Amino acid sequence: MTTPQSANTIKMAAFLQWRKFVFFDKDTVKDPDDNGKNFLLPKGISASDSGRGHIVLGDMEGKIWLLMRSLQLMSFQAYKLRVTHLYQLKQHSILVSVGQDEHGINPVVKVWNLDKRDSGNPLCTRIFPAIPGNKPTEVSCLSVHENLNFMAIGFTDGSVVLTKGDITRDRHSKTLTLHEGASPVTGLAFRQVAKVTHLFVATLEKVYCYTLSIKEYPKVELDTHGCALRCSSLADPSQDSQFIVAGEECVYLYQPDERGPCFAFDGHKLLVHWHRGYLFLLIRDVKSPNKTCFSSGETSPSDKQLLTIYDLDNKFIAYSASFDDVIDVVAEWGSFYILTRDGKMFVLQEKDTQTKLEMLFKKNLFVMAINLAKSQHLDSDGVSDIFRQYGDHLYLKGDHDGAIQQYIRTIGKLEPSYVIRKFLDAQRIHNLTAYLQALHRQSLANADHTTLLLNCYTKLKDSSKLEEFIKSSENEVHFDVEIAIKVLRQAGYHSHAVFLAEKHMHHEWYLKIQLEDLKNYQEGLRYIGRLPFEQAESNMKRYGKTLMHHVPEGTTLLLKGLCTNYQPSGDAAEKDSLDRSVVNKANSEEFIPIFANNPRELKAFLEHMIEVDPRSPQGVYDTLLELRLQDWAHEQDPERKKVLQGEAVLLLRSDNTVFDKALVLCQMHNFKEGILYLYEKGKLYQQIMHYHMQNEEYGKVVEACKRYGDQECCLWEQALGYFARKEEDCKTYISEVLHHIDQNNLMPPLLVVQTLAHNSTATLSVIKDYLINKLLRENQQIEDDERKIRQYRDETAHLRSEIQELKTSAKIFQKTKCNMCNSPLDLPSVHFLCCHSFHQHCFESYAESEAECPTCTPENRKVMDMLRAQDQKRDLHDHFNRQLRSSNDGFSVVADYFGRGVFNKLTLVTDPPGSKSVGNLEVNLQRDLLIHTKRNS
Repeated sequence: MTTPQSANTIKMAAFLQWRKFVFFDKDTVKDPDDNGKNFLLPKGISASDSGRGHIVLGDMEGKIWLLMRSLQLMSFQAYKLRVTHLYQLKQHSILVSVGQDEHGINPVVKVWNLDKRDSGNPLCTRIFPAIPGNKPTEVSCLSVHENLNFMAIGFTDGSVVLTKGDITRDRHSKTLTLHEGASPVTGLAFRQVAKVTHLFVATLEKVYCYTLSIKEYPKVELDTHGCALRCSSLADPSQDSQFIVAGEECVYLYQPDERGPCFAFDGHKLLVHWHRGYLFLLIRDVKSPNKTCFSSGETSPSDKQLLTIYDLDNKFIAYSASFDDVIDVVAEWGSFYILTRDGKMFVLQEKDTQTKLEMLFKKNLFVMAINLAKSQHLDSDGVSDIFRQYGDHLYLKGDHDGAIQQYIRTIGKLEPSYVIRKFLDAQRIHNLTAYLQALHRQSLANADHTTLLLNCYTKLKDSSKLEEFIKSSENEVHFDVEIAIKVLRQAGYHSHAVFLAEKHMHHEWYLKIQLEDLKNYQEGLRYIGRLPFEQAESNMKRYGKTLMHHVPEGTTLLLKGLCTNYQPSGDAAEKDSLDRSVVNKANSEEFIPIFANNPRELKAFLEHMIEVDPRSPQGVYDTLLELRLQDWAHEQDPERKKVLQGEAVLLLRSDNTVFDKALVLCQMHNFKEGILYLYEKGKLYQQIMHYHMQNEEYGKVVEACKRYGDQECCLWEQALGYFARKEEDCKTYISEVLHHIDQNNLMPPLLVVQTLAHNSTATLSVIKDYLINKLLRENQQIEDDERKIRQYRDETAHLRSEIQELKTSAKIFQKTKCNMCNSPLDLPSVHFLCCHSFHQHCFESYAESEAECPTCTPENRKVMDMLRAQDQKRDLHDHFNRQLRSSNDGFSVVADYFGRGVFNKLTLVTDPPGSKSVGNLEVNLQRDLLIHTKRNS
């Protein structure tokens, strides 16, 4: 057996050093059916066990007794002679017993199913001899695995018999001798952890452990000293199912492969049990003789036996009392029962956890109370309250360091303000700092706690602690970073605040401290250039003016990149991770106000933008035009001024220039070339001429009329009026204008005369030629009109004579040729009164109607269309009158009707009296127009 010193450190604890408590209430079990007298056990008890809701007893007469919770006893005859051993399984209603049916050394094992009955008694499912061979020996101990697949029987000759398989049936199990030795076997215990099964074997001299999960059943010798009968037990899983052995001097705990801790307890050990985390140790006075009978497991009587209940985890004695000749200690129904040979049965009821804690509080045993609460699995609120009481106790004693450690353990349950108020004194700032640190480590601090902790650091001027706090965790933050930055900045720890802001990517705070507190403009500009696009854009809008004032060149360069295709200036790894297909481009127009006091940088920025991106916003072109016009206006060098003029005009010719804004800028700077270009671009020909008039550029006025007079005829009239108002000698220009007016008949002569009458220098000689030419043309027009009148009168008289002739005399058709094919006529033929004749087949081929002459049809159709138009417009007078009365602008209505040709005389025939012809309509419309005009005036 290997027992490394590091793995088997002996934890010695002297009996007198363990504190004693009374955590159990002792009482004698009373018989409910006998007026409250003491309950008496059957006589001659030789074996006992408990489980499955009852206490099992075996006596010297071979009976097995079942004691129910109601203290009713049931018995059945199990053996003919006596019962020596009992083992009640906890997970099955299976009872295994060892006893004798005949005299001699021939123990018999019987397996009982307590849920099934046979003639009123429990069903015995299996009977077999305990001794596998012919060698007679007495059974010393018995143990059964809860899975019913293993059963071990120990003998006084040092052998252990193992039954493997279903222990309740003969067919499905086999028996083998697992262990042989010279020393009697005193204890057996099965241990199951995961899928590994162990069997502990204790003898008077040694302790062994067998691994039953392995086919060869390997054995490990754990110790070279053993224990007496009934002085071993198996701890529950909370103690890792350790095997407990009570030797003469110590109580040892064993693992399957080594010996664990041991505890030194005085006294001669008679009985060891482990129940619900407690070690039950029965001790007899050392001076009293001790004789053990392996056949019955009994000890010789003594005056007193001391039963002590130990809590090995918390190192205290939970209960201790003297009893007379104890048979066994069993646990059932939530309590512990002590069976004595005088037939009495005592019950030990454990006090509740809160009562135990109050007992510890009264003695100020807070550490022990905490350990007890944890072992009893008290909830976290209850444990936290113990820490609080412990902290209050230490605080009152003046142990502030110890108190703060206890308060720290209440974090998450106790309100932090309860502790903080106690340590707000400046002399206890170290303790307060420790508590606040712990509060942040558990991520339970709010903004006020962070502020208070940082103020503590600053009051202590402990820069190292401050750095440790803000740099403590690389991956986890235990405080409100923004609050920490605010406090550090306010306290003047700018470097710490900057570190925290950069580490946790609080870009706004980093830039605010760098630019407003540290005045480190170059670093702030560099930091913005490393940010993602959205954050870089927002921060440039916020701090752009400040950076432009102090770092104009660098700021301009960054803005150029931000407004074209921004890429953060990070390290190589960051650049590789960027998606190059995504183009990040800010609106350059939004950054123009940043350059308010830096026109040179603004001009460079705008020129860069229109060069890189011709589709830049309108504001970029407008601002650049304004800058170029300003430079042009202030430039004194003629050569340079000419270059600037060309740049401005070039910008005006761009399609992105807004007409209205550009015109205003050009007018503000009196940029003649730009003004005239924009007037021409906007087809504002009158403004072009007025501009020349304002500048008294007479030649330019006439030239403008020549260039744009075809688009706007009124330019010549305005030019004539302009020159007419001039007192200077403008005869040359007036003559040129009159010549053009005369050629194109742009003005009535009377209006020309009235216009020139305003000029005192203009004489009759100026318009003499104009008037003579005008009169000659008028005379010629009169002669032409009179000639047409005579012609129309002759034609009318001829038509009337034809009509009269058709009405009064017959019509002789003398046509010899067809008017369609120009071939000689032959019968059948068709003749019309209009003197047109046709072959019948030609007429049928080309005529659209049998009643109309194909040759005269086009002319007749025009006349008919005119007549139909007259019919459709007969009601136009009423509609026009309604519109004219309801409109706010009557002249617009009249102009609309003039534009539609309503007032044109379309009547070609004489209208009958009373008909609403177009002529009558015109008269009515003129009358309504006159009435409406007078009313408005």
